[in-house]
Amino acid sequence: MATQTTRVAQSGEQAALAGTIRVAVPEHSLRTDLRAVSIVWRRELIRFRRDRLRAVTSLIQPLLFLLVLGTGLASLARGSLPSGVDFQTFIYPGVLAMTVLFTAIFSAASIVWDREFGFLREMLVAPVSRASIVIGKCLGGATIATMQGILILALAGLAGVPYDPVLLLILIGEMLLLAFTLTAFGVMMAARITQFQAFMALTQMLVMPLFFLSGALYPLHGLPTWLSVLTRIDPLTYVVGPMRHAVFSHMSLIPDAEHVLSPNITWLGWPVPIILSLAIVAAMGLGMMVIAIVTFSKPE
Repeated sequence: MATQTTRVAQSGEQAALAGTIRVAVPEHSLRTDLRAVSIVWRRELIRFRRDRLRAVTSLIQPLLFLLVLGTGLASLARGSLPSGVDFQTFIYPGVLAMTVLFTAIFSAASIVWDREFGFLREMLVAPVSRASIVIGKCLGGATIATMQGILILALAGLAGVPYDPVLLLILIGEMLLLAFTLTAFGVMMAARITQFQAFMALTQMLVMPLFFLSGALYPLHGLPTWLSVLTRIDPLTYVVGPMRHAVFSHMSLIPDAEHVLSPNITWLGWPVPIILSLAIVAAMGLGMMVIAIVTFSKPE
């Protein structure tokens, strides 16, 4: 009886082994990491394309600033601006930066959303480096934010900005750089936040100061010392300035008027070159992305 029971047990084990499904996990390589970056990037684009309400609402506030605020304050600013320049033209680069700012920061919120619903854990256990996930998120958010900025860029004529091909390419490149840096900033913040409401509260606390300290609505010269210091540590300042310089350098203005409208960013009186300003933004973006990668590499 015991022998028969043993044979039955052995046959059951053999049947179980015969029905076992073997899963082949691919070896970790650069190719798999690049594929992971591509998949995460495409996932961000698909999510944004399906969320049409988000795409529309993210454009409302920049349009309000450009059309309503720009028109309403035009009479007050008319005496301080050179002739032939409207206040809408002056704030237009800042409106572009605002569009990129809101879209890029809130694109990073998907990380907190994925963590709450458990999808992020499934991504983290995939046989790819966690750096590829972070890079894919940053590239996806940067692409979406730049696309939203291009929609506002199409309205340049309403603000008196010429549709010069060189100017448009410069502005798109600067928006892409800003979008990458801001998305990396959002991903860095979202790396350890576990609740969506907490992330939204934190971003609301940071987004508006970043915008108002960038000089998007006012020139950076003649400010109080404390405000001047704050504007110099705002990463948006180093993109809004080059954007405004690009806009007014492609308009028919006298040199003195261009200097008044788009003064150089200065450090203790030293004018910061535009290429250095953009390099600072790029370095900030790469640094924050590295911090996000290190944070994600730590065990949950």
